[in-house]
Amino acid sequence: MRGWRRHSGVAIALDRENVDTDQLIPARFMSTPRAEGYGNFLLYDSRNDAYGQPVSDFPLNAVPNASVLISRRNFGSGSSREAAVYALVDFGIRVVIAPSFGDIFASNAVNNGLLPARVSSADADAAIRKLQKGPLDTTVDLLDRHIRLGKMAFDFTIDDVWQQKLINGWDDIDLTQNHKQAIAAFRAQHVQRMPWAIPVQQTNFRSAGRDTVSQ
Repeated sequence: MRGWRRHSGVAIALDRENVDTDQLIPARFMSTPRAEGYGNFLLYDSRNDAYGQPVSDFPLNAVPNASVLISRRNFGSGSSREAAVYALVDFGIRVVIAPSFGDIFASNAVNNGLLPARVSSADADAAIRKLQKGPLDTTVDLLDRHIRLGKMAFDFTIDDVWQQKLINGWDDIDLTQNHKQAIAAFRAQHVQRMPWAIPVQQTNFRSAGRDTVSQ
């Protein structure tokens, strides 16, 4: 996963609350191998009519090159399916802006390079009203936590660790490895302070028809 500090792209609005993960990718598509891409499944039941034909004025259909999505509160609620993030990323979305997110969705987003940018309800409302007139060029500065939408500018919030992971392109394993020296030092001190708490390494083997333990 590549890290990033600034993203410039086209923003669109999804004027809905409680966009859950089942809406983001219906469960019937989740057996598809990830290698085939999940972008076509993103918001499938909203983007298409009952006959599977695209709804022309749905934002993602009208602006297929959009990479910034602005929505309302509780985006990504529902199940923990990481495929919801895959669908957004595979479609080309790099930033989702909303007043609040489902906790697991937001964590999955960061681990896949997608920024869940939290903004005030007032800023989200103003941005959505602005985008109802049409898509706008947008710049998202991850380092400064700042968004410029056309002539409108506002800040967003994100957890410090999540910001670090996105900037460096880290997942949880990378983040842990970044602290390996501190972890090793702590372990060494812990062994000295409480040697009795360290398990004795044991080797199990079978000998003469009986189980024995070598210490």
